[in-house]
Amino acid sequence: MPEAIAKERSSFERVVDAPVSPGRAVFALAMMALGGETMVCARYVFDSPPFGAQHKVIPVIPWLPAIPWLAYVFGAVWVVCGAGLLFKSTVRTAAMVVGSVLFVCAIVLEVPKNVEDIGSMSLRTGVFEPIALAALAWLLPGAGGTPSWLMRRSRYLLAVSFIVFGVDHLIALAPIGSLLPSWIPWHVFWIGFFGVGFIAAGLSIGLNFLQRWGAAGIGLMFAIWVFTLHLPRVLGLYGIPGAPHNPNEWSSLFIAVALWGGSWALARGQSRQPN
Repeated sequence: MPEAIAKERSSFERVVDAPVSPGRAVFALAMMALGGETMVCARYVFDSPPFGAQHKVIPVIPWLPAIPWLAYVFGAVWVVCGAGLLFKSTVRTAAMVVGSVLFVCAIVLEVPKNVEDIGSMSLRTGVFEPIALAALAWLLPGAGGTPSWLMRRSRYLLAVSFIVFGVDHLIALAPIGSLLPSWIPWHVFWIGFFGVGFIAAGLSIGLNFLQRWGAAGIGLMFAIWVFTLHLPRVLGLYGIPGAPHNPNEWSSLFIAVALWGGSWALARGQSRQPN
């Protein structure tokens, strides 16, 4: 009887694993896209609405100071390491580099800005987005490739990040709800629902309780956002002025894709070890 139950559970897990199996590849491609955008937008020209008629070159670099040569260097690192995440032989080294770069950028560059305006939700997001991505990168190689102490701390960092995102959603139900397209009903309800989902996933990952399901669920949420919110915005389908040419919209898309892929990669990794 126990053998039959174990066999049935194994079959069920294989079925569940199928949707989340591309997670590492999705995360890697998102990192490459962010790196490519960082290099392309090292010097970005704002010369049309909604940025005004003034022709001015402004560096647009996610999580980096506005220094073009630095953007080229860091962008190249993200592209190379993103490619390294695709291969088993290089995934550990690439994951450690990506995670370290993102974490240092968050602590050195984003935290001081948030400290100056501690109540700013956008600045707070700017801190915890790269921290969440760093944690997902460090967790990517799994227990065999990432030191146990870093695995634990990465789980806690990811958990705190998701909980912060969730609390911010609950605090700003109406403002965040206004970002949803008009064809989606009950904006406030969905923002509250996703806020609770963030908190639940954060607790699941931080407490290592049903972590696989928490990671899979939050990854699904980001995947839904990619196809219903971020991708249509950058394609200009929602009529937002300048959105297809706004680097911030593209960055938001790639970040959402990375959080989707990284969460599913974490869920995939959890299926191979006991909860």
